[in-house]
Amino acid sequence: MKRVKKRALLLVNPKARRGGEAIDAVVGRLHRGGLDVTIEPFEALPEIARDIVRLRESADLIILCGGDGTIASGALAVEECGLPLGIIPMGTANDLARTLGIPMDLSQAADVILAGNTRKIDLGSVNGYAFFNVASIGLSAELAQGLDPTLKKRFGRFGYALAAAKVLTKARPFTATIREKGSVSTVKTFQIAVGNGRHYGGGNVIEANAEIDDGHLDLYSLEMNRVWKLAGMLRSFRSGTHGAWKEVRTAKSDEFEIETKRPMPINTDGEIVTSTPAKFLVHPEAITVLAPPASRVDQPQAVRAAA
Repeated sequence: MKRVKKRALLLVNPKARRGGEAIDAVVGRLHRGGLDVTIEPFEALPEIARDIVRLRESADLIILCGGDGTIASGALAVEECGLPLGIIPMGTANDLARTLGIPMDLSQAADVILAGNTRKIDLGSVNGYAFFNVASIGLSAELAQGLDPTLKKRFGRFGYALAAAKVLTKARPFTATIREKGSVSTVKTFQIAVGNGRHYGGGNVIEANAEIDDGHLDLYSLEMNRVWKLAGMLRSFRSGTHGAWKEVRTAKSDEFEIETKRPMPINTDGEIVTSTPAKFLVHPEAITVLAPPASRVDQPQAVRAAA
């Protein structure tokens, strides 16, 4: 009896930094591995969800090719249709792929999809907009607003560094009220970040023990007098131990509400999608992804020893 191939709907922006010809080898590898692949190109992020909903009846799995913003844009549609999600990391930071252990090499990422191992992961939302990694108010949102798309496409992470330096020279603190279950705090801060996954910002760790399937959100708030003190904290952000600094407020919850004196933009996985006031929620095990078996090998040694 002839084996019926699984049908994959693959969405890609051919004009993206790693789009175009790069996808041809991936599609060829998926075909040889037994998938019947339908390619659906898009040019703008809002097209992704519409394409998934429109074509879901013709697919057994969804494959999104792009960066974290691309994947987050399709998240709610993927959740609605209930199909497994494969990821080909073609962005600049690729933090969701990093969290899931998906290789940055595109052919190896295709092999992960072909292996068929699935994992249920949480989804974060703010004001009804989905995010996998982090949603932030303050410095990161200013960076997202000020980043020239041409600079990002041409220089990648170096382009981010140039834009970040410019943002820091103009940074000013803002006042915010943070509500979680049983607690209300009014703070003066340069940034509030709410993480759903583990990695963000090109490999930073939201909290040392954070996982994308732990059922809660991790918040931090940068409450220093001078923003340049961040330079001394950089190593702790890479390991997720920044909460040890007295200038960094941290909290865990399945729900946060944040208000500011004036509406402020919110950056979710690299895209500005909404503004304060904001309600953040976690949706446990909302998405089934094709990924290597869950591993915690990237956690700091001291954290693993205490687990």
